[in-house]
Amino acid sequence: MPSQLHEVLVALFHERPALAAELLTGALGVPVPEHKGVRLESCELADVTPTEYRADAVVVLTDGDQPVLAVVIEIQLGRDGGKRWSWPVYLATLRSRLRCSVALLVLCSTTRVADWCAAPIDLGHPGWVLRPLVVGPDRVPVVTEPEDAERSPELAVLSAMAHGAEHTHGEKVLSALLAGLRNIDDEHLTRYHDLVLAVLPEAARARLEDMMTAGTYEYQSDFVRRHVNQGRAEGRVEGRAEGEANALLALLAARGIDITDEARTRITSCTELDQLDAWIRRAVAIDTVDELFA
Repeated sequence: MPSQLHEVLVALFHERPALAAELLTGALGVPVPEHKGVRLESCELADVTPTEYRADAVVVLTDGDQPVLAVVIEIQLGRDGGKRWSWPVYLATLRSRLRCSVALLVLCSTTRVADWCAAPIDLGHPGWVLRPLVVGPDRVPVVTEPEDAERSPELAVLSAMAHGAEHTHGEKVLSALLAGLRNIDDEHLTRYHDLVLAVLPEAARARLEDMMTAGTYEYQSDFVRRHVNQGRAEGRVEGRAEGEANALLALLAARGIDITDEARTRITSCTELDQLDAWIRRAVAIDTVDELFA
């Protein structure tokens, strides 16, 4: 079953289909055809056989009514050997359906997964090799200008997830994110805010929370005002411990690790920030929840 992190990342492309072209050009330097429109296409990529193939998202760049490039979007949070067989089917089926050029864009949560996804797929026919276009954390564009973040809040979210903890420009990235979230509706603000907090390490999360509570930005959203007031009321230590626990659970879920009721209780009841931080660092490299407490 897809994780919450997977679903929210997919939703970024549904909210802003142009994000596909922005990543292709901005992250990978891949030119896209001249186009006047962008639309979502059905994610169902079934062929004439009963086998069902479904991509995470499909974005089509258009010139008038004519499609000029179709982009299959795949979110990969871990290795999945089956994708190396299904991805060529996605592209061939979509190319046949729309009669235009196609591309495969894979968004990965870690550099290790990105390296695995980027390996060429030899289809057997001489010269027919699929080389996925992969965006890992190191390839996500760094968004530091508020104007850019306001124009594409979804790209600002990806930038904050990938670069918000960096010493060089992390604060500018988080500042741009807040500017980008300033004028969106509460539903999307809540979703994007929670997504960024779930993946940032503790220090970066604290920095973002401090920027929000310091009043540096004037928010119109009732959600942000409620969030700030609630954070003040709960207290700094208790709020951070709860945030650490939620981030750890989100990380385990994103990596596909089953969380037992006993493990969930142990994590959510822990109030020691050092212990929670140690578990988060360990969670990046484990395969089972039992290894977390070893």
